[in-house]
Amino acid sequence: MDRRYSPSQFHEMTYSATMPRLAFRGQEIGEWREQLDIAFHQVLGWQADKRRGPLNVEILEEEATSTYVRRKLVFESEPDSDVPCHLLVPNGVSECRPAFVCLQGHTTGMHISLGQAVGPRDQAWIDEEQDFAVQAARQGYIALAIEQRSFGLREERLQRMRSANGCEDAAMHALLLGRTLAAERAWDVSRAIDLLETIPGVDRGRIGCVGNSGGGSATYYSACVDKRISLALPSCSVCTYADSIFRIHHCSCNYLPGILKVAEMGDLAGLIAPRKLIVVAGDEDDIFPIDGVRKAYAAAERIYAAAGASDHIRLIVGNGGHRFFAEPAWAAVRELL
Repeated sequence: MDRRYSPSQFHEMTYSATMPRLAFRGQEIGEWREQLDIAFHQVLGWQADKRRGPLNVEILEEEATSTYVRRKLVFESEPDSDVPCHLLVPNGVSECRPAFVCLQGHTTGMHISLGQAVGPRDQAWIDEEQDFAVQAARQGYIALAIEQRSFGLREERLQRMRSANGCEDAAMHALLLGRTLAAERAWDVSRAIDLLETIPGVDRGRIGCVGNSGGGSATYYSACVDKRISLALPSCSVCTYADSIFRIHHCSCNYLPGILKVAEMGDLAGLIAPRKLIVVAGDEDDIFPIDGVRKAYAAAERIYAAAGASDHIRLIVGNGGHRFFAEPAWAAVRELL
């Protein structure tokens, strides 16, 4: 096979000549962060002119369990985009407590965060400890599991000819509109925080976000654009672009136009510091390789040190693949919160 004919050969050579203009190289952190913030918002396709309209919350059902009260809700993120979600409030506690937005990745939907197996693959995801909302409630935290765009109840249903990849149509539509699906998901997280701030018992100064895979990416990017996230817990998602989505097939929802001209993924931690960041990874994850994770984390560590917040960042590496590692992750959360 002649390598010259492969598009990746050209892209590899182009990449090797590309220098991210806002990579952190030890410069003064304040001015650098301001420049990165502007550039990242542009790359993400974040709509600066968005208006936060009324949430128009509806309560669809309520259930009391031995651990928590669960309410199924729907709120309006933006016109023509409603978000179903489940709010879990632990029983018997009156004082304010931390709250977590819980995000599924490429699973069958938010019911996995509740530990509910509906389809044949669901129990495997639950066994991989992706029942985030139930875990958070057991820790004594308020949890809000939202359905991300293109997953579960929010899969594409109207388009006559659809991609077999549930995210692809929405991701491509967003690009045509000068947006990204990643930005739309981050906006939903931001609106979920608006909702949490109306819930009695939520400590507004301790709102976190947790997710695995596509939920981890949404967690990371949401923390970059919404400063109300005091602790970000992305799992199986933080890795150098070079070692993951640039060289390994991934869902189209992961791609941000022109990001490699601006920064690597580890550099984006500068938009989160000095707030808390816990990166979770599996040492056998075949789509976010551990070497790339360690490179991204090392870059983030340098930024946190420059921000005087070295004690606000952690790396949790579990023995396994593309999954969550609940026990060490929540132990780190308890330590930092």
